[in-house]
Amino acid sequence: MDKKTWDGVIKKFANAHVLQTWEWAEVKLKYGWKPDFHIWRDGEGNVEAVALILQRTLRVFKIGPQIQICYIPRGPLLDWADENLRKRVINDLCLYAREHKAIFLKMDPDLVIGNGIPGQKGSEENELGIKVREQIQNEDWHFSPDQIQFRNTVWIDLTLSENDLLMKMKQKTRYNIRLAGRKGVKVRLATEEDFSLLYRMYVDTSIRDGFIIRPKEYYLWVWNKFIKADMAKALIAEVDDEPVAGLFLFYLGKKAWYLYGMSTLKHRQKMPNYLLQWEAIKLAKSLGCEVYDLWGAPDYFNENDHMWGVFRFKIGLGGRVVRTIGAWDYTSLPFWYSAYHQIMPRVLNLTRTIRRKEIQNELNLN
Repeated sequence: MDKKTWDGVIKKFANAHVLQTWEWAEVKLKYGWKPDFHIWRDGEGNVEAVALILQRTLRVFKIGPQIQICYIPRGPLLDWADENLRKRVINDLCLYAREHKAIFLKMDPDLVIGNGIPGQKGSEENELGIKVREQIQNEDWHFSPDQIQFRNTVWIDLTLSENDLLMKMKQKTRYNIRLAGRKGVKVRLATEEDFSLLYRMYVDTSIRDGFIIRPKEYYLWVWNKFIKADMAKALIAEVDDEPVAGLFLFYLGKKAWYLYGMSTLKHRQKMPNYLLQWEAIKLAKSLGCEVYDLWGAPDYFNENDHMWGVFRFKIGLGGRVVRTIGAWDYTSLPFWYSAYHQIMPRVLNLTRTIRRKEIQNELNLN
């Protein structure tokens, strides 16, 4: 198996995801994960399902026994409507976890269980997604207390014309896009030389919005790798040649994702983020994408949720809420699974406290 072959295979799946690519495996390999490219074939040798399985060996606080964990980010990829195939894949993953003596094997496929906000007009459930969720519950998978990716998100339908895309947006959003243009906001493609600047903006954003980011080297590695693989592009919004916001658009097959966004407080009244997203939508459409995933919505649709402001911005762009099954864990070692989820939150809290101070120092140095 090589990069070209693997990426070519996963692109053929309707639910192909950038986090299942060879490039993502290379990123995770650099940071302590061992990738396993798993393929299921039919009797004639045709590929029926695939999964990038990430394996990691940990030793909590560098003492005690080594533990093994496995994770399939946004996978496995298969036709979930094929009951025999999904049973085979799920059973094989359970066996895989047991054979590798993993505390758990986590999967969080892009499998939709519903559209829209539950209880609101237009909301509907997806029978297939619900059926699969029931099946994996019956196979002793557990809804994970550690949800790595967003289980809810917002998708924009890029098959519409540009005019129809604008008309689906909230009136205020359309107004702000036009306002940004009138106020002199310009959007351009970023180059590698801009990445350090974009990272500084990302640091600023993380402090302002209260989330933790990784060190600079990580993002430069990810951004360069995917842009060179023609799976990502970066955009910068400027006012009078001064960068004020940016985003990274990832794409694979018929889908695009808004994975990283950053901004400053400068010129916010000129609405640069609105024009930036509109240019990203047009760019994704020009790349042949049919869906633009805005990457994240609240777990519970409550105005007190810390994501509510960002969520309103995304909904204003004309997207629809998409709810997926989230992350599920399988374990054959229940004692160690329970111990892991008691200890690791404390380890992560300590790590985040240290990293938060490092980020603040980076901001002060800039």
